[in-house]
Amino acid sequence: MTDLPAEHLHEEAVETTTAVLRVQRKMAPIVPAHNIAGRALVLVIAIMTFLSCLTFGAVTLVRDTASVWENQISREATIQIKPVDGLDMEAALAQASEIASEFSGVKGAKIVDRDATARLLEPWLGTGLNIDELPVPRLIVVTIDEANPPDFAAMRAAITPKLPSAALDDHRTWVDRLVAMAHTTVTIGFAVLALILSATVLTVVFATRGAMAGNGHIIEVLHFVGAEARFIAREFRWHFLVTGMKGAAAGGAVAILVFIVFSWWSSRNMATPEADQATALFGNFAIGSAGYLGVGLMVLVMGALTAATSHATVVAYLSDIDIRQPEAG
Repeated sequence: MTDLPAEHLHEEAVETTTAVLRVQRKMAPIVPAHNIAGRALVLVIAIMTFLSCLTFGAVTLVRDTASVWENQISREATIQIKPVDGLDMEAALAQASEIASEFSGVKGAKIVDRDATARLLEPWLGTGLNIDELPVPRLIVVTIDEANPPDFAAMRAAITPKLPSAALDDHRTWVDRLVAMAHTTVTIGFAVLALILSATVLTVVFATRGAMAGNGHIIEVLHFVGAEARFIAREFRWHFLVTGMKGAAAGGAVAILVFIVFSWWSSRNMATPEADQATALFGNFAIGSAGYLGVGLMVLVMGALTAATSHATVVAYLSDIDIRQPEAG
């Protein structure tokens, strides 16, 4: 019988081993399907996904609320007239309202009457106020066209010489502060989200290395007899993808439940002072369709990130084996 070359024998051994591995692949997975470490990883990913969804929802809520504030403020400007000696307040209010109404971009000017002014002061001064006996400024609400706002500088220049105690406030300072606050909050939220994702990556790396350490001798034998790195990495990737999706789905479901509960509480307690204050600041705690889509996207990102991290860790581990083997030899 003719002796076969050693290289040919090695190739046949590799092909035979690979075929055996493919047959046994469904029978005995490299990574155990259920163990304590796997359940702990599911819990950790669920917590990370829950925190990520809460962060994303909070950022969405603040951004939408700031946008509502900005739109509401940009629709109106205010003329404030302070009472001074010898000033006929009613005539001054009418004159300021007439001047403002003449400008292009002004939809209307409404004088806040005595009763409405008294109601504005009730939380601080109580009921039964006589506005005429108090040095209380009077207000004119100027409704403006958002698409074609008036020239506030020209309006201010037209009102001030005739009514020195009048002041026009276009709320630009408040709008700028709101926009800056919203941008800062969004930036902080995304920074926190990046930290959570980074912590998740590190957790998956340690979990993958732990799983490989527990089955290290099997992996090394499979790798040395010809099992491709892609085959081994694919086993780990699939295992951690299933694990990551389980944890991410659980965390996302709990986050959606929290959002629904807060929205229900807000709508149910609209008449209470606490709910009114919360609604004035944050709306009705509804993150909207974009927020719920973001939660679903976060679940998919967590699952994909877990699988990709596990795959990269396995490939790096096998590359280290290939590097160490020639050095050991």
